[in-house]
Amino acid sequence: MNTSSAAPAPAWRDKLNGILFVGLLAAAVMQLADTAAVRTLGVSPLVVGIVCGMLYGNFLRGTMPEQWGAGVHFTARRLLRIAVAFYGLNISIQQIAAVGMPGLVVSTAVVVGTLVLGTLVGTRLLGLDRDTAMLTAAGSAICGAAAVLAFEPTLRTQSHKSAVAVATVVLFGTLAMFLYPVFHRVGWLPFDTQAPGIYIGGTVHEVAQVVAAASNIDPATTEVATIVKMTRVALLVPVLLVLGLWLRNAAGAQAPGAGKLPIPWFAVGFLALALVNSAGVIAPEVAAAIRKLDLFALTMAMTALGIETRFAQIRQAGPRVLALGLVLFAWLIFGGYALVKLAA
Repeated sequence: MNTSSAAPAPAWRDKLNGILFVGLLAAAVMQLADTAAVRTLGVSPLVVGIVCGMLYGNFLRGTMPEQWGAGVHFTARRLLRIAVAFYGLNISIQQIAAVGMPGLVVSTAVVVGTLVLGTLVGTRLLGLDRDTAMLTAAGSAICGAAAVLAFEPTLRTQSHKSAVAVATVVLFGTLAMFLYPVFHRVGWLPFDTQAPGIYIGGTVHEVAQVVAAASNIDPATTEVATIVKMTRVALLVPVLLVLGLWLRNAAGAQAPGAGKLPIPWFAVGFLALALVNSAGVIAPEVAAAIRKLDLFALTMAMTALGIETRFAQIRQAGPRVLALGLVLFAWLIFGGYALVKLAA
């Protein structure tokens, strides 16, 4: 009797099916993110992806074969690293040089200050675990959801902690997107020349939110704000390298692999592709196509991350994460204002 038809599918096929399933969800997410209503809110496909993934993972998870979970996990981890590396094609040395020293000084001070403040306040005053505090701080300091994604593999943390951090960053980044143009109209931002762009680009969370906030002022401000924001994104590489070294030292000499310098290869890839983009060796239309593909890959990773997250895990963080997000939001508004005044 032939029983081959009843044999289980190979593991690689289940993984592939899981990856393709996430890809289909991500394609729908991209379409949703491209609607006028979502674009008006300045919400990136990454954020829409994690929300849709969480809704599916918590309410419809039973409709996906359990064996496909390996593909979902692969997308949330391995594909994530590849996508973060290719995100380097979004920046160039020429962009950073265009705003000069003030933009670089403000970007560096905001990134370092937010990471240190977020980690200390989160762990010592609010009683959060280290990973949740650092992920929330990273999202506020660098580039929102994309930074949280980049920090996750280095910290080797759990999916629900990333989801909590993303939710907090989205909330306060959205507030900033709407408040900053109001601040400018009522005269609370008495800046001139490049300073409004440096302020918005240096303190608003997500790239899409920076563009949305600055575009409500004028095109020149939008250009400067976007470049300063990309400067913050460029700081992702040295920050990840320092973080890896710090984690190795914190683990102690007896930890496995303690003698190795922890260099996240995706961060190196990010830097290498940023240099390639700066050299102009890739045709503009090809680079644009790769960026679109990379955005889709990042959206897949965020969607997979959402599928793996449970609401019960998020509830455990409680209001403390929101409190940390609020502290960092206040620091970005007032501390960022002071930094721009000093540097611009």
